[in-house]
Amino acid sequence: MSTVFAYEGRDSLGKSASGEIEAESRDEAMVKLRRDGVQVSKIDEQEDQSELFPRAIRKTDIIYATSQLAVMVETGITLSTALDSIASHEQHPTLKRVLLDLKRHVESGDDFSSALARHPQHFDRTYVSLIRASEQTGTTGEMLDTVALYLRSQLETRQKVMAALAYPAVMLAVAVAVTIFLLTYILPKFEPLFSRKGVKLPSITVAMMTMSDLMIDYWYLWLAATLAAVIGYFWGRRTPLGIQMLDWLSIHTPIIGPMSRKVALSRSIRTLGTMVASGVSMLDAIRITSEVSSNYYFERAWLKVLDAVTEGNRICHALEGDPLFPPTLVQMISAGEDTGKLDSVLQRVSSYYDKEVETSLKATTSLIEPLMITGMGVVVGGIALGLLMPIFQLSRGG
Repeated sequence: MSTVFAYEGRDSLGKSASGEIEAESRDEAMVKLRRDGVQVSKIDEQEDQSELFPRAIRKTDIIYATSQLAVMVETGITLSTALDSIASHEQHPTLKRVLLDLKRHVESGDDFSSALARHPQHFDRTYVSLIRASEQTGTTGEMLDTVALYLRSQLETRQKVMAALAYPAVMLAVAVAVTIFLLTYILPKFEPLFSRKGVKLPSITVAMMTMSDLMIDYWYLWLAATLAAVIGYFWGRRTPLGIQMLDWLSIHTPIIGPMSRKVALSRSIRTLGTMVASGVSMLDAIRITSEVSSNYYFERAWLKVLDAVTEGNRICHALEGDPLFPPTLVQMISAGEDTGKLDSVLQRVSSYYDKEVETSLKATTSLIEPLMITGMGVVVGGIALGLLMPIFQLSRGG
């Protein structure tokens, strides 16, 4: 698969030259240009302008590429050769460009971690820090395998959470759609009949008629309110106050709150355990753990731990008494610090919380499903009752 490269340099007469050239790789482009008498001073891969909307790199793509890289590096292949080999067979155009950029910077003398840091949207701080730690000990191949396992575990947890919440979300959407359909289409068809017959409507029917009129007459206000709520949610996720409110709800809402806390704990402990076991300094490990917790209150708790450890205190003492961290977890961390095996303890604790997350997801789903079905039955049944009661009165009157 050919790639277009943009170059700058000087021709055989010493004049400045620039343009584009198509080649299978950057090295081949350099050979072609030298053959044409061009002394290249700069050459970069040209972005594919044919892609109106470039494909995003999924987490699974990063995991697969990292696993491939780990196998090749562990078998003795140089990093730049491994990157070039993976890129040459990569079908994803965006990931191919990223891999070639990594190869180019590695060949120019940059550390692999520094090259990765140039693409923060694809390789987060955890990824970069783990690779940087491995470069100091010469275990890049092993660390790449560890990173792939870590990313795969994080992705599996996220997928389980999304799968657990998908069914309730669909049920809620169906309930809202059915309610709107009944109130705006079915109910108005009966209103003229009730008016002609002069039936005294029950309170529930009057309330539904009023709601139906409001939804039909002021549909634009309902639409505006819905759009405002959606925009407000996404805007709130970008403001400190909005983040605090939404994160507080996520860990304190009945049924979903306990599950969210366990997910945040699992992510935090696994990250900290992986970082410590890989040789990352404790302060950097705690700082990065706070960033990946994905919850304002857990992030604040870990930053307090960071301050305490910086002052010479132990992690267990900093966590003690915090309601976000169960006493048993604090005791296990204390035991790990006492025995000098904190990394292995954290790894075992993270595996335990992964299982707890799975159990919590099943329990949450089993609770939400009957609640959603009951709620949908109450709404639809209430509307049906509001329609049937006047009809029964007409039947008796007839």
